[in-house]
Amino acid sequence: MTIDIFKGHPEGLKVLFFTELWERFSYYGMRAILILYMIAACKDGGLNFSVAKASLIYGVYTSLVYTTSIPGGFIADYFLGSKLSIVIGGSIIALGHILLTVNSLPFFFAGLLFIVLGTGLLKPSVSALVGSLYTENESKRDSGFIIYYMGINIGAALAPIVCGFLAQSSEFKEFLAKNHFNSELSWHFGFGAAAIGMILGLITFLHNKKFLDKDAMPKSLPSEKLEFTPLTKIETNRLIIIGVLFFFSALFWSIYEQGGASLNIFANYYTDCHVFNHKFPPSYLQTFQAVFIIIFAPMVANFWSLLGSRQPSSQAKFMLGLILIGVGIGIMSIASYSALNHKISPLWLIACYLFEVLGELCLSPVGLSTVTKLAPLRYVGLVLGIWYLSNALGNFLAGLWSSFCDLSDPVKCGYIFMYMAISAFLSAFCLYLLLPKLKRLGDEN
Repeated sequence: MTIDIFKGHPEGLKVLFFTELWERFSYYGMRAILILYMIAACKDGGLNFSVAKASLIYGVYTSLVYTTSIPGGFIADYFLGSKLSIVIGGSIIALGHILLTVNSLPFFFAGLLFIVLGTGLLKPSVSALVGSLYTENESKRDSGFIIYYMGINIGAALAPIVCGFLAQSSEFKEFLAKNHFNSELSWHFGFGAAAIGMILGLITFLHNKKFLDKDAMPKSLPSEKLEFTPLTKIETNRLIIIGVLFFFSALFWSIYEQGGASLNIFANYYTDCHVFNHKFPPSYLQTFQAVFIIIFAPMVANFWSLLGSRQPSSQAKFMLGLILIGVGIGIMSIASYSALNHKISPLWLIACYLFEVLGELCLSPVGLSTVTKLAPLRYVGLVLGIWYLSNALGNFLAGLWSSFCDLSDPVKCGYIFMYMAISAFLSAFCLYLLLPKLKRLGDEN
């Protein structure tokens, strides 16, 4: 017996589900191997960058992916429309990945730039189209977004395995050598798989966009003139709450995004990546973040529902998210000492990712929900765009954290993990002290 998760939903949801699945496949596939490619020696086909340089490039790149969503969303809303923005943005992303398949430094940076610009145009447009499939108060609206979110994480779970296998596995390198290809170019085959993922997403969208035309709800056109009216005291108080949570959110993402940065490096150099005497690429371990989200997201949602009115406030859930991610990265601080004598078990990293994902499920959806609830209705789009800057800032800080890691000494990496854990715990404590004040601000209606 099969379960049709799309039953009762508009046909357009299925189109956007698979479009975003492949787009996220392309992004997370490239992300899984990006920093490892930059720090790999030239003899191994890499760029031979230092950890500090590679980490900063990684941080700037991933932060720009989120930052460009603001102008990208504006262009989609007022000039191109969502569907054309997806086609143009997806094409630019695919071209960026294709440029990364070329073994040339100028092509490498050009590829990253194209992916940043394309993602900024595509990402907000897909989300906007999902929303356009439902009326504002339709009962299936929330479940439709949950299904869409599952597509994102399925793509994110598959990508590190496929792209990591092509980029790093000894089996594929042997296959290249036997077929008279330079095995050092395996990295570029990984980037090529990411390009194919985006192209498949575009084909899916173009072939089925007729369902979007049929299902989309009519939308009022944006006002020709944007008018900014003064904020009331209540609105100001609510924006202060959002502003406070913004900084805690940025810190959270600066730790969470170590999955593609320092934790990825740690997996590559200090983790025993063997199962039953079979070696697997360390980038495989990144798939656990997405897999855990798929497994635990329904459980966490049901848990909050069961608690009903007894569930903690949004700010308290934020605090819990910071504690959980502190525990997760703290586990790696302990693991780093074991890596002095021998490579550690991958179970350390898996345990770290488990706690981090539980923290994400407490913080990320709650943050979006809080912003949409507290932001003034006439500015909700602007405030959401600014809120996404916390992800951008967090990604940039993730690169800064990672730049202090030292490949010659795992304990030095452990110190960085320990500082992250302490920062998370101190932030949770500060938020605990602020809870009464934030509650008063929220209650002043």
